[in-house]
Amino acid sequence: MEVLAAVGAWALGSICANIPADTYGGASALCPRGLNIQTELAPKLSTGAQIYTPGTPEFDTATNRWSLYKAPNVTIVVEVATEGDVQQTVSREHCVHCKSLLTESQIKYANKKNIPFIAKNGGHGAIVTLGKVNHGIEIWLNKLDSVAINGDTATFGGGILSKAVTDALWAAGKQTVSGACECTSLLGPALGGGHGFLQGRHGLISDQFVSARLVNANGDVQTVSATSNNDLWWALQGAGHNFGIVTEMTSKIYDVQNGGTWSYASYIYTADKVEALYTAINNLSNNGTQDIGLINYSFFFRMAAIDPNNPVIAFFILREGVSAVEDTYTAPFVALGPVVTDGGTGTYTDLPAWTGNANDSPPCQKGNVNMRFPVDIQQYSPQGQRVAFDAFAKGTAETPAFNGSLFLFEGYSLQGVKAVPSDSTAFPHRADNLLVSPLVVYAPDPSLDDKAVAFGESMRQIIYKASGQKELHAYVNYAFGDEQQKNWYGYESWRQSRLKTLKKKYDPKGKFSFYAPIA
Repeated sequence: MEVLAAVGAWALGSICANIPADTYGGASALCPRGLNIQTELAPKLSTGAQIYTPGTPEFDTATNRWSLYKAPNVTIVVEVATEGDVQQTVSREHCVHCKSLLTESQIKYANKKNIPFIAKNGGHGAIVTLGKVNHGIEIWLNKLDSVAINGDTATFGGGILSKAVTDALWAAGKQTVSGACECTSLLGPALGGGHGFLQGRHGLISDQFVSARLVNANGDVQTVSATSNNDLWWALQGAGHNFGIVTEMTSKIYDVQNGGTWSYASYIYTADKVEALYTAINNLSNNGTQDIGLINYSFFFRMAAIDPNNPVIAFFILREGVSAVEDTYTAPFVALGPVVTDGGTGTYTDLPAWTGNANDSPPCQKGNVNMRFPVDIQQYSPQGQRVAFDAFAKGTAETPAFNGSLFLFEGYSLQGVKAVPSDSTAFPHRADNLLVSPLVVYAPDPSLDDKAVAFGESMRQIIYKASGQKELHAYVNYAFGDEQQKNWYGYESWRQSRLKTLKKKYDPKGKFSFYAPIA
């Protein structure tokens, strides 16, 4: 679901703006009276840009996040309205004249402090490495939400959200791969690869990229594509959070197929059905070769109205191009004896609501703690699923504050993903079949944080050990943040070496190093 780009080293004028004088020790010595972001930066921004400070409703809205655990500490928000605003905010140039007010040693001191700033679109990045941003600047891309359709491509603003993409294209009889959640951005997930409902036909979100405009750490704009800065193009498709702020992306789009018709069948099962259910799901998935228009999706959760003592399991089959999911697919799951059965037909635009990922669904609401602990696997171990279910039951029973948690199991169709050569992009996990992630949810309470981390990690380890895999693959967009780079970006030494080389070339000072940093 959506992830933040990140940058370090804020310009000197920003140090002086609305930051407590003792925040950086010697900051007061660096900031002559009267030097302020409102006078230093604001005149250089477009008329549509805004600057927000703490204590205002606009600041609270701009900094609200999906997960509040280890969230970035932001002091100033710049809501940009143009690519030029991003350049001005990233660039040091708007404060060059400040050097005349400072001694050489003070300038070196300010540069050494590398005061951080981050770019935000949807605000769903929940990785704990973002917590290293302290008294930083947020570049809010909210207003960069344009859509321009041109034949078989469309150009999207860097801050556009998934629902806006779907709705704009749908009105033109088009669609493209975007995330399953309406509330996440398009580009946050895309920079880490990006799974989506249409990936079986077309590949990952990042596989749709045609070209990008990127503001780098110096505030310069680079056009990036397969023919322009093509080494950086490779990195953007899977490790893009490490290289800049994408202000605009041109993507492949497609005609809506089958009239856009989709259908679903959903079931809820009690605790005694775990092994039989995941055996049946393995048969449906067929080792990652399920039909191109077939998706399965399940999760453990608590619903006291069905079982006041134990979690239950929700399971969905999503089917493209038919008015009802065929009996061939549903019969094994009906035979298991679900306690709740549902189904229906609609269009592609209904999928988020059916699966609980619409804007008004609980997973899209902000202000809680949401911790994820992802692991990719090839198929389910029914016995491992039982151990994981029992651990989820025990943890949520012992700590009722965790009762809003989920254990997610995503089985997308994979033909489009696997058709792209593994070495052609930085996304490393094309051979994996299933995306698994415990999601620990609770109201903010620091006394529960350590317990929540231990709970989530223990469930991940159960799945990982049951898989028999030697490598732990962690989808970077779901990452908790304590994983290693090889878990996010691949175990192959050539991948690690190539990313580090590109990092030195395009971001030698490591200014984009808050989201799943390469090094």
